[in-house]
Amino acid sequence: MDQVMQADHTTRTDAANETGDAMMTLLNQHLADTFDLYSEVKQAHWNVKGMHFMQLHLLFDDLAQTLLEYVDSIAERLTALGGVAMGTTRMVAAQSQLPEFPSDIVRDQAVVELLVQRYESYGSTIHEAINMAAGYDDAESADLFTQIAATIAKQRWFLAAHLHE
Repeated sequence: MDQVMQADHTTRTDAANETGDAMMTLLNQHLADTFDLYSEVKQAHWNVKGMHFMQLHLLFDDLAQTLLEYVDSIAERLTALGGVAMGTTRMVAAQSQLPEFPSDIVRDQAVVELLVQRYESYGSTIHEAINMAAGYDDAESADLFTQIAATIAKQRWFLAAHLHE
């Protein structure tokens, strides 16, 4: 992440002095990844086709709403530490680690398989973030990432359950 994105705004929190650029970079990376995953789930929501359309359409909307809440929580944590949340569409697209969601995948099973892969990848990076935040003694960020990890694991399970007949 560019240093320009790591502006420091003095806050009254003790953590702001302890975490520094590494935590702001970590939080901004996960802001980008979470917002991108949200947009990919919405892409699936809008375009899914097949026998399970309605069930998946509603499920994807629920998944997206939860992700959007985490986008807000990550951005707020970042700014509480004195950082600048880099969350515009262009900023997110430039920083996200997730691959682009293919526009030609619309069949229900294929969409679910793709989202399961995305959730596995995202979940893995969230677990790394927990350890990194703990290593910087940022218990609040580690706790936020732990909450996200638990939710992502459950949502991945919801998605994967659709693949078993």
